[in-house]
Amino acid sequence: MNAIRSTLILLLAVSPSLWAQTPVDMPQTLEQADAQRERAAQMSRDADQRYADEQAACYKKILVNGCLADAKKRHTQATIESRNLDAPARDFQREAHRAEVEAKEAQRAADNAKRETEQKAQADQYRADEAAKITERDKKIANKEQQAVEGRKKLEAQQANRQAKLAKRAQQDAERAAKRKAEEAKKPATP
Repeated sequence: MNAIRSTLILLLAVSPSLWAQTPVDMPQTLEQADAQRERAAQMSRDADQRYADEQAACYKKILVNGCLADAKKRHTQATIESRNLDAPARDFQREAHRAEVEAKEAQRAADNAKRETEQKAQADQYRADEAAKITERDKKIANKEQQAVEGRKKLEAQQANRQAKLAKRAQQDAERAAKRKAEEAKKPATP
């Protein structure tokens, strides 16, 4: 019970110094947060340097332990003040970073949705183009087949024409030969 009572008394003794601290303003920009954290770091470095100097001075005094305890209290108080200055700036930076990451993720999600839409449109366009090419190729093939059929018919007609001309010529030659034979047969034989 006495331990609890002494702890409460110690807390109440320390608390007025904590109550007396002025609340630290929250930074509004990252630059302010950086400056505030730098001030806190400088305060901590100064407190560490002052503590080291005070320790060195305490060893020159007669009541070393009391001097060291006082120096430790001042160092602890300065460290608490620097942490109290650093904490809101650190929290602001953390929140700013978190917001930046969330914004990037949201932008990435929007870009992914846009990219998927564009890729789908490109795929649809590609399929349409390929279908048009296939249709055009089929038309060309059908046209070539039609031209080939027409060419074969024309060739057959030309060959049939030649055959008819050749047959006619052969008939005319045969008729001429028959005429000549008939004329030669009519001619008297020459002695």
